[in-house]
Amino acid sequence: MAGTALAQDCAERGQLDAMYCDADGDLVADAPSDESELDDPGTLVFAYTPVEDPAIYEDIWNPFIEHLEEVTGKDVQFFAVQSNSAEVEAMRSGRLHIAGFSTGPTPFAVNLAGAVPFALMGSDDGRFGYTLQVYTQADSDIQEMPDLAGKRIAHTSPTSNSGNLAPRALFPALGVTPDEDYEVTYSGSHDQSMLGVVAGDYDAAPVASEVVDRMAERGLYDPEEVRIIWESDPFPTTSYAYAHNLTPELKEKIEEAFFSFDFTGTALGEEFTGVSKFIPITYQDQWAVIREIQKANGVEYTPEGLAAE
Repeated sequence: MAGTALAQDCAERGQLDAMYCDADGDLVADAPSDESELDDPGTLVFAYTPVEDPAIYEDIWNPFIEHLEEVTGKDVQFFAVQSNSAEVEAMRSGRLHIAGFSTGPTPFAVNLAGAVPFALMGSDDGRFGYTLQVYTQADSDIQEMPDLAGKRIAHTSPTSNSGNLAPRALFPALGVTPDEDYEVTYSGSHDQSMLGVVAGDYDAAPVASEVVDRMAERGLYDPEEVRIIWESDPFPTTSYAYAHNLTPELKEKIEEAFFSFDFTGTALGEEFTGVSKFIPITYQDQWAVIREIQKANGVEYTPEGLAAE
């Protein structure tokens, strides 16, 4: 991975890359102590997680981007990323200022790119998150988790939380161990896993509820053709983060834009049903369960770990 700064000399950084420091122990990169290293770009670049076709989302995000421009007083450019690695690298190299990182790659963005998660989508009562669901065909002989043994099972990608890491951490206690009881096939994305189940290419697949719900709403598959055999407790969904080296004033304006945005009547509100606002979070608290799942899988927050995706 390329970098735009030399390694910082600091006593505390935890799992952060050598480019960053964490003197306050909140697990995210501190802002540079040298004010000359703070960034106040004329144009802000925003990206959304590449879980699905990014071209779909440029129009969906347009109302929010206009609101972000109004609040910050800056032009905002939507950057369509093609992979989690590309998104992390873009922020690390200073080409990306604000981004939505999917659940599993968020710790890589934090540790390798200096991303500082501060928000995610939630409801008026503060609830948020999604579940891991395991789908099979409606007429399949798979009735419970041990029945996955010997079947064709699609995971999404190695760094995906619900599509790979959570199944590897949680499935053994349910009676089936990935790569032992069945051979893992990587589909590349949640939507490809789901469409593969519908088409019969896979016997079953673990996927993120929020993705398949949106697919059903767009008519990409018929819910009557599939059924759920298991569902997890909720995980945090996409984190919204800014680069650690933005000026404090700009960070404040970005947060103001997120927390004042009204989803009502917008394409964003129509796409992400069940949510009504952005709610404040911290990486230290809301991603604790994800870090535990990744630790159980031996995940290391290195460029090599991310490249394995």
